[in-house]
Amino acid sequence: MDGVKHIVAVASGKGGVGKSTVTVNLALALSAQGYRVGVLDADIYGPSQAQMLGVKEGVRPQATEDNKFLPLEAHGLQAMSMAFMVNTREAMVWRGPMVVGAFQQMLTQTQWDNLDFLLIDMPPGTGDIQLTLAQKVPVSGAVIVTTPQDIALLDVRKGIEMFRKVNVPVLGVVENMSLYHCENCGHEAAIFGTGGGDRIAEEYDTTVLGRLPLTLSIRELADSGRPSVISEPDSSVSRTFADIAKQVAQSVNASHSGGPTISFSE
Repeated sequence: MDGVKHIVAVASGKGGVGKSTVTVNLALALSAQGYRVGVLDADIYGPSQAQMLGVKEGVRPQATEDNKFLPLEAHGLQAMSMAFMVNTREAMVWRGPMVVGAFQQMLTQTQWDNLDFLLIDMPPGTGDIQLTLAQKVPVSGAVIVTTPQDIALLDVRKGIEMFRKVNVPVLGVVENMSLYHCENCGHEAAIFGTGGGDRIAEEYDTTVLGRLPLTLSIRELADSGRPSVISEPDSSVSRTFADIAKQVAQSVNASHSGGPTISFSE
Protein backbone atom coordinates (compact mmCIF):
# COMPACT_ATOMS: atom_id res chain seq x y z
CA MET A 1 0.00 0.00 0.00
CA ASP A 2 1.40 3.36 -1.03
CA GLY A 3 2.04 5.68 1.87
CA VAL A 4 2.01 2.99 4.59
CA LYS A 5 5.04 1.28 6.10
CA HIS A 6 3.40 -1.08 8.61
CA ILE A 7 -0.16 -2.37 9.00
CA VAL A 8 -1.22 -3.59 12.44
CA ALA A 9 -4.61 -5.22 13.00
CA VAL A 10 -6.27 -4.71 16.39
CA ALA A 11 -8.65 -7.62 16.86
CA SER A 12 -10.45 -9.71 19.43
CA GLY A 13 -12.74 -12.19 17.71
CA LYS A 14 -15.46 -10.92 20.06
CA GLY A 15 -17.41 -7.71 20.40
CA GLY A 16 -17.76 -5.68 23.55
CA VAL A 17 -14.23 -6.05 24.92
CA GLY A 18 -13.15 -2.46 24.23
CA LYS A 19 -11.18 -3.10 21.06
CA SER A 20 -12.05 0.23 19.44
CA THR A 21 -11.10 2.14 22.58
CA VAL A 22 -7.77 0.31 22.67
CA THR A 23 -7.21 1.03 18.97
CA VAL A 24 -7.68 4.78 19.18
CA ASN A 25 -5.63 5.17 22.35
CA LEU A 26 -2.85 2.97 20.97
CA ALA A 27 -2.81 5.07 17.80
CA LEU A 28 -2.57 8.27 19.83
CA ALA A 29 0.19 6.79 21.98
CA LEU A 30 2.21 5.87 18.88
CA SER A 31 1.64 9.36 17.51
CA ALA A 32 2.88 10.88 20.79
CA GLN A 33 6.09 8.89 20.34
CA GLY A 34 6.78 10.60 17.04
CA TYR A 35 5.27 8.17 14.53
CA ARG A 36 2.90 9.11 11.73
CA VAL A 37 -0.22 7.05 12.41
CA GLY A 38 -3.53 6.32 10.72
CA VAL A 39 -6.66 4.47 11.80
CA LEU A 40 -8.90 2.48 9.48
CA ASP A 41 -12.26 1.53 10.98
CA ALA A 42 -13.02 -1.85 9.40
CA ASP A 43 -16.29 -2.40 11.26
CA ILE A 44 -18.68 -1.63 8.41
CA TYR A 45 -21.85 -2.46 10.35
CA GLY A 46 -20.94 -0.58 13.54
CA PRO A 47 -18.18 1.97 12.98
CA SER A 48 -17.27 3.89 16.14
CA GLN A 49 -13.98 5.64 15.42
CA ALA A 50 -15.69 8.81 14.17
CA GLN A 51 -17.18 9.49 17.59
CA MET A 52 -14.04 8.44 19.47
CA LEU A 53 -11.95 10.81 17.35
CA GLY A 54 -14.43 13.66 17.72
CA VAL A 55 -15.25 13.91 14.00
CA LYS A 56 -18.51 15.80 13.61
CA GLU A 57 -21.52 14.26 11.93
CA GLY A 58 -21.66 15.04 8.22
CA VAL A 59 -17.93 15.63 7.69
CA ARG A 60 -16.98 13.74 4.55
CA PRO A 61 -13.59 12.82 3.05
CA GLN A 62 -12.66 14.61 -0.14
CA ALA A 63 -11.66 12.78 -3.30
CA THR A 64 -8.59 13.25 -5.45
CA GLU A 65 -8.62 13.56 -9.22
CA ASP A 66 -7.82 9.85 -9.52
CA ASN A 67 -10.81 8.94 -7.29
CA LYS A 68 -8.97 8.22 -4.07
CA PHE A 69 -10.20 9.26 -0.63
CA LEU A 70 -8.25 11.78 1.40
CA PRO A 71 -8.37 10.60 5.02
CA LEU A 72 -9.75 12.96 7.62
CA GLU A 73 -7.42 14.26 10.31
CA ALA A 74 -8.21 14.24 14.03
CA HIS A 75 -5.88 14.68 17.00
CA GLY A 76 -2.90 14.31 14.67
CA LEU A 77 -4.14 11.00 13.23
CA GLN A 78 -5.26 10.20 9.70
CA ALA A 79 -8.57 8.34 9.74
CA MET A 80 -10.99 6.56 7.43
CA SER A 81 -14.32 5.02 8.44
CA MET A 82 -17.65 4.06 6.95
CA ALA A 83 -19.07 6.54 9.48
CA PHE A 84 -17.59 9.30 7.29
CA MET A 85 -19.57 8.06 4.29
CA VAL A 86 -23.10 7.58 5.63
CA ASN A 87 -25.50 8.92 8.23
CA THR A 88 -24.51 7.29 11.53
CA ARG A 89 -28.17 6.51 12.25
CA GLU A 90 -28.44 4.52 9.03
CA ALA A 91 -28.32 0.73 9.40
CA MET A 92 -25.98 -0.97 6.95
CA VAL A 93 -28.30 -3.73 5.71
CA TRP A 94 -25.75 -5.27 3.40
CA ARG A 95 -24.81 -8.80 2.47
CA GLY A 96 -21.23 -10.04 2.70
CA PRO A 97 -20.01 -9.10 -0.81
CA MET A 98 -21.11 -5.48 -0.36
CA VAL A 99 -19.40 -5.27 3.03
CA VAL A 100 -16.18 -6.71 1.63
CA GLY A 101 -16.36 -4.32 -1.33
CA ALA A 102 -16.73 -1.31 0.95
CA PHE A 103 -13.82 -2.46 3.10
CA GLN A 104 -11.60 -3.08 0.08
CA GLN A 105 -12.41 0.37 -1.27
CA MET A 106 -11.43 2.08 2.00
CA LEU A 107 -8.35 -0.13 2.33
CA THR A 108 -6.91 0.31 -1.15
CA GLN A 109 -8.37 3.64 -2.33
CA THR A 110 -7.44 5.83 0.62
CA GLN A 111 -4.48 8.10 -0.07
CA TRP A 112 -2.57 7.75 3.19
CA ASP A 113 0.16 10.33 3.68
CA ASN A 114 3.49 8.72 4.61
CA LEU A 115 2.31 6.62 7.58
CA ASP A 116 4.64 4.66 9.83
CA PHE A 117 1.71 2.67 11.21
CA LEU A 118 -1.83 2.06 9.99
CA LEU A 119 -3.94 0.55 12.76
CA ILE A 120 -6.98 -1.35 11.55
CA ASP A 121 -9.85 -1.57 14.03
CA MET A 122 -11.18 -5.02 13.11
CA PRO A 123 -14.83 -6.07 13.47
CA PRO A 124 -15.81 -9.05 15.64
CA GLY A 125 -15.55 -12.52 14.16
CA THR A 126 -13.20 -14.37 11.83
CA GLY A 127 -14.94 -13.94 8.49
CA ASP A 128 -14.80 -12.02 5.23
CA ILE A 129 -13.18 -8.79 6.46
CA GLN A 130 -10.38 -10.60 8.25
CA LEU A 131 -9.62 -12.86 5.29
CA THR A 132 -9.77 -9.97 2.82
CA LEU A 133 -7.27 -8.00 4.89
CA ALA A 134 -4.82 -10.92 5.03
CA GLN A 135 -5.12 -11.61 1.31
CA LYS A 136 -4.97 -8.04 0.00
CA VAL A 137 -2.16 -6.36 1.94
CA PRO A 138 0.91 -7.37 3.96
CA VAL A 139 -0.02 -7.20 7.65
CA SER A 140 2.95 -6.69 9.99
CA GLY A 141 1.16 -8.13 13.01
CA ALA A 142 -1.95 -8.28 15.15
CA VAL A 143 -2.68 -6.99 18.63
CA ILE A 144 -5.29 -9.11 20.41
CA VAL A 145 -7.68 -7.46 22.87
CA THR A 146 -9.49 -9.51 25.49
CA THR A 147 -11.09 -9.30 28.91
CA PRO A 148 -10.04 -11.81 31.60
CA GLN A 149 -13.29 -13.78 31.54
CA ASP A 150 -13.46 -17.27 30.05
CA ILE A 151 -16.31 -16.40 27.64
CA ALA A 152 -14.16 -13.74 25.99
CA LEU A 153 -11.21 -16.11 25.77
CA LEU A 154 -13.25 -18.60 23.73
CA ASP A 155 -13.55 -16.14 20.84
CA VAL A 156 -10.06 -14.73 21.33
CA ARG A 157 -8.61 -18.19 20.72
CA LYS A 158 -10.52 -18.36 17.43
CA GLY A 159 -9.17 -14.95 16.46
CA ILE A 160 -5.58 -16.00 17.15
CA GLU A 161 -6.06 -19.28 15.27
CA MET A 162 -7.37 -17.32 12.31
CA PHE A 163 -4.25 -15.13 12.22
CA ARG A 164 -2.11 -18.27 12.45
CA LYS A 165 -3.82 -19.72 9.39
CA VAL A 166 -3.06 -16.62 7.32
CA ASN A 167 0.51 -16.25 8.66
CA VAL A 168 0.03 -12.97 10.52
CA PRO A 169 2.18 -12.80 13.68
CA VAL A 170 0.50 -11.96 16.96
CA LEU A 171 2.43 -9.13 18.60
CA GLY A 172 0.82 -9.65 21.98
CA VAL A 173 -2.33 -9.48 24.10
CA VAL A 174 -3.93 -6.45 25.74
CA GLU A 175 -6.05 -7.44 28.73
CA ASN A 176 -8.79 -4.84 29.00
CA MET A 177 -11.08 -4.38 32.01
CA SER A 178 -8.62 -6.28 34.20
CA LEU A 179 -9.83 -4.63 37.38
CA TYR A 180 -12.73 -2.38 38.25
CA HIS A 181 -11.33 0.76 39.84
CA CYS A 182 -13.69 2.99 41.82
CA GLU A 183 -12.64 6.56 41.22
CA ASN A 184 -14.35 7.72 44.44
CA CYS A 185 -12.99 5.33 47.06
CA GLY A 186 -10.15 3.63 45.20
CA HIS A 187 -11.54 0.12 45.73
CA GLU A 188 -10.55 -2.47 43.12
CA ALA A 189 -12.41 -5.64 42.17
CA ALA A 190 -11.72 -8.31 39.52
CA ILE A 191 -15.24 -8.28 38.11
CA PHE A 192 -14.35 -10.31 35.02
CA GLY A 193 -11.98 -12.71 36.76
CA THR A 194 -8.20 -12.81 36.69
CA GLY A 195 -5.41 -14.26 34.61
CA GLY A 196 -7.20 -14.52 31.26
CA GLY A 197 -4.58 -12.59 29.34
CA ASP A 198 -1.77 -14.58 30.95
CA ARG A 199 -3.40 -17.89 30.02
CA ILE A 200 -3.84 -16.87 26.38
CA ALA A 201 -0.30 -15.51 26.17
CA GLU A 202 1.15 -18.71 27.61
CA GLU A 203 -1.00 -20.92 25.39
CA TYR A 204 0.13 -19.16 22.21
CA ASP A 205 3.69 -18.32 23.26
CA THR A 206 3.18 -14.56 23.06
CA THR A 207 3.21 -11.79 25.67
CA VAL A 208 0.79 -9.61 27.63
CA LEU A 209 1.49 -6.12 26.32
CA GLY A 210 -0.46 -4.44 29.11
CA ARG A 211 -3.45 -4.51 31.43
CA LEU A 212 -6.08 -1.79 31.48
CA PRO A 213 -8.59 -1.12 34.26
CA LEU A 214 -12.36 -0.78 33.96
CA THR A 215 -12.86 2.88 34.85
CA LEU A 216 -15.51 5.48 34.19
CA SER A 217 -13.02 7.99 32.78
CA ILE A 218 -11.83 5.75 29.92
CA ARG A 219 -15.40 5.32 28.71
CA GLU A 220 -16.40 8.96 29.18
CA LEU A 221 -13.35 10.33 27.39
CA ALA A 222 -13.72 7.95 24.43
CA ASP A 223 -17.42 8.84 24.10
CA SER A 224 -16.59 12.54 24.18
CA GLY A 225 -14.13 12.28 21.27
CA ARG A 226 -11.06 13.05 23.38
CA PRO A 227 -9.59 9.68 24.42
CA SER A 228 -7.52 9.16 27.56
CA VAL A 229 -4.08 9.49 25.93
CA ILE A 230 -4.71 13.10 24.89
CA SER A 231 -7.09 14.13 27.68
CA GLU A 232 -5.09 12.69 30.59
CA PRO A 233 -1.56 12.16 29.22
CA ASP A 234 -0.02 11.78 32.69
CA SER A 235 -2.53 9.22 34.00
CA SER A 236 -1.64 5.60 34.73
CA VAL A 237 -3.91 4.53 31.85
CA SER A 238 -2.05 6.74 29.37
CA ARG A 239 1.30 5.47 30.66
CA THR A 240 0.08 1.91 30.07
CA PHE A 241 -0.89 2.77 26.50
CA ALA A 242 2.52 4.41 25.98
CA ASP A 243 4.22 1.21 27.12
CA ILE A 244 2.03 -0.92 24.84
CA ALA A 245 2.80 1.39 21.91
CA LYS A 246 6.52 1.14 22.57
CA GLN A 247 6.40 -2.66 22.59
CA VAL A 248 4.34 -2.82 19.39
CA ALA A 249 6.67 -0.44 17.55
CA GLN A 250 9.79 -2.28 18.72
CA SER A 251 8.39 -5.66 17.71
CA VAL A 252 7.28 -4.53 14.26
CA ASN A 253 10.45 -2.59 13.54
CA ALA A 254 12.62 -5.50 14.72
CA SER A 255 10.79 -8.01 12.56
CA HIS A 256 11.29 -5.86 9.46
CA SER A 257 14.96 -5.23 10.17
CA GLY A 258 15.80 -8.90 10.61
CA GLY A 259 16.02 -8.75 14.41
CA PRO A 260 14.11 -10.75 17.03
CA THR A 261 10.37 -10.28 17.29
CA ILE A 262 7.49 -11.47 19.43
CA SER A 263 5.39 -14.19 17.82
CA PHE A 264 3.35 -17.26 18.60
CA SER A 265 4.53 -20.85 18.32
CA GLU A 266 3.62 -23.00 15.39
